[in-house]
Amino acid sequence: MKSDAKLDCFGLLCPMPIIQTAKKIKELRVGEVLEVISTDQGIEGDMPAWCKMTGQEYLGLEKDGDIYYVFVRKLKD
Repeated sequence: MKSDAKLDCFGLLCPMPIIQTAKKIKELRVGEVLEVISTDQGIEGDMPAWCKMTGQEYLGLEKDGDIYYVFVRKLKD
């Protein structure tokens, strides 16, 4: 999936990937896609829940070994 920005959360544990995502998404324009790279398996459940809570669009997750690639579209400021 193509992204407009990437956020490296490699090695960070919950809740840091979500906290960093919340900060980074503010830098994007509405409609842009953020790719979050994480090694925390908790991101599988945490990111969809955060998107639902904040009104952003969870586009899905790709996994490569122990690395998670999560995609979020900014829907609102």
